[in-house]
Amino acid sequence: DHGIGIEDSKNIFKMFTRGDNAKHIQGTGLGLSIVKESVKKHKGKIKINSELNKGTTFKITLPAETTNNNNNR
Repeated sequence: DHGIGIEDSKNIFKMFTRGDNAKHIQGTGLGLSIVKESVKKHKGKIKINSELNKGTTFKITLPAETTNNNNNR
């Protein structure tokens, strides 16, 4: 995005954590912790690249599903 960026990106995935620069913006601090937990449950990875007053990019990588021909149902 091209928003305000995320200050303190090291802790941003913790529940109820919000960047200091987002205090005037409505939110609970739950969204990114839910996303991180969902990615983790799928054995994936999430990376953040944020620059203040320029924006934030998240990269989510999930493993490709593999199928076993002996167990097709």
